[in-house]
Amino acid sequence: MSASVLFDAPGPKARVRNIIYTVVGTAAVIGGIVWVILRLNEKGEFDAALWDIFNYSGIRQNILDALLATLKVFALAGVFSLAFAVVLCVARLSEHKPVRWLAVAFIDLFRSIPLLITIFALWVGLLGSMTPFWALVLGLTIYNGCVQAEVLRAGINAVPKGQKEAAYALGLRKTQVMSTVLFPQAIRSMLPTIISQLVVTLKDTSLGFMILYPELLHSARLIANNTPVNGVYPFVQTVAVFGAIYIALCMVLSWIATWLEKRGRRAKTGIKTAKAMEPVASEAAQGKGTTIVALDPRGETTAPEDPPTTGN
Repeated sequence: MSASVLFDAPGPKARVRNIIYTVVGTAAVIGGIVWVILRLNEKGEFDAALWDIFNYSGIRQNILDALLATLKVFALAGVFSLAFAVVLCVARLSEHKPVRWLAVAFIDLFRSIPLLITIFALWVGLLGSMTPFWALVLGLTIYNGCVQAEVLRAGINAVPKGQKEAAYALGLRKTQVMSTVLFPQAIRSMLPTIISQLVVTLKDTSLGFMILYPELLHSARLIANNTPVNGVYPFVQTVAVFGAIYIALCMVLSWIATWLEKRGRRAKTGIKTAKAMEPVASEAAQGKGTTIVALDPRGETTAPEDPPTTGN
């Protein structure tokens, strides 16, 4: 019996083979981790003095400032990129060819240029004097806005055409169709991809160290290069601590994506059927003796009883 459209359910031999592959792969991963730990231990990387530097108040404050600087850039770049993506997506789907061609050229251009080049070009004064903060924010906004625009376009194209045609048949304008019919469904269906791209935006804030913006990676480099302990520079310790911070931030975003997806599945959608009401017979119908067919709350048709007849 088929388990899915693409793959058949594994048989007895396949299940045994999968178990063997799983055990061997897990053992290989665990062995690699143990080997790395032993090598680091031989080199003295687990010396308490090397890790004790993170108990210094100055270093802790430096890490906190770098974290806040990273989150500030990420927050602005995330919001701006999503807003910019909506504009690019609408232009990309425009019925006017010049607008559509301009949007296509812009998206293809900045998706092809490495993000670091865009950030560096903004920083050196391509658009005038610009601080590292705004160069990083605008660079992330332009690149991720182009990517998110294609994500939204794919979500809109995935909406059944009948819904758009029905909306136009009801007399809605194109702006109303996009804002009330297409975009809500596109965002809901593409939400995991949108959050994944926001995770990429968060990690790309580390490119700010190239333009001297004091984000997490810049702070990590300063700590590793300027805080030797007994002649040993704490590169491994710094990578472990700052890597854990990045992992924690990405896990929080992933948790938010999972929560939003579950909330969207639990949302009550659809149109409730209204209860039928007893119709009111008009005076003209009563005068002509027309039979009025009513619908009771149970959905059954009923007819009024015939008036009693009197003999002449």
